[in-house]
Amino acid sequence: MDFKEIQELIRMVNKSDLTEVSLEIGETKIKIKKKGVEPGVIYAAPQPPVLSAPSPQVISAVPTVHAELQNAPAPKAEASNLHTFRSPMIGTYYAAPSPKDPPFIKVGDEVKKGQKICVIEAMKLFNDVECDVDGKIVKILIENAQPVDFDKPLFLIETH
Repeated sequence: MDFKEIQELIRMVNKSDLTEVSLEIGETKIKIKKKGVEPGVIYAAPQPPVLSAPSPQVISAVPTVHAELQNAPAPKAEASNLHTFRSPMIGTYYAAPSPKDPPFIKVGDEVKKGQKICVIEAMKLFNDVECDVDGKIVKILIENAQPVDFDKPLFLIETH
């Protein structure tokens, strides 16, 4: 399990009603507890040697990095009816269900709230992402198979 996968797991636990999660993958053991339940947030057993393991400074910087991502400016909307659709999670963006299939959406397509518009792979799981408004795709702000952060702008949608 790499550092980004651990970050995503922490975000998922924070957004859920869970107070504690334990995970074992091979020799790696991770235990996450929400604040206020008991002191301590993450407990990790020693991991097998990794070529480039994150340093303690990187792990302690997670809240700062997350705060910077949330405060990142969105692309300027030229009209008041433009909606910026943002990534609901960290992962890899895919425009189509498989490389041989056409993309879910393209510029100029009409979309409905609840319509599948892309897939984001996170922790080896492919998550369907649904549109949150009715409208027309004006601009696609990301390339296929690119990594995305939580809250990263993906599409501009002209709402009706």
